Amino acid sequence: VTLPIILPGVITGVALASFFLFTNTDLSMRTVIIGHTTFCIVVIYNNVVARLRRTQASLVEASMDLGADGWQTFRFVTLPVISTALVGGALLAFALSLDEVIVTTFTAGAQNTLPIWILGNLRLGQQLPQVNVVVFFVIVATILPVTIAQRLTRDTGVLRRT
Repeated sequence: VTLPIILPGVITGVALASFFLFTNTDLSMRTVIIGHTTFCIVVIYNNVVARLRRTQASLVEASMDLGADGWQTFRFVTLPVISTALVGGALLAFALSLDEVIVTTFTAGAQNTLPIWILGNLRLGQQLPQVNVVVFFVIVATILPVTIAQRLTRDTGVLRRT
């Protein structure tokens, strides 16, 4: 499960591109999404596993002792415990996805995604004001969910219901 994050982006990109070409799948936005999912899911998985390892097993046992079935235990005990790990992993995956230009280059085909556009325009240097504006909005789009998540969790580490 953790292999995609351990491998360099070039190897992951080449492996995904060769897989898509082997299965006669046209390189498109769908293949970009599949490619990014393969290495972003690892970040979320690692966050959730780390949180579950720190969680006391007695919470689940107490829930079961009080008559909750498996679904109720997951919904009322496990999910609130791992909710911040899910949010944190999703935010990290979002940032990693924007940063992973190599995998995008190998899986995009003729598609022009935002990271490829930014990299291309930075390299050419002709549209720097437009790139600056786009990057500003990307930074705002990254900071906004982090701020909201921080406000929802405060110091408790558990999402609050408002």
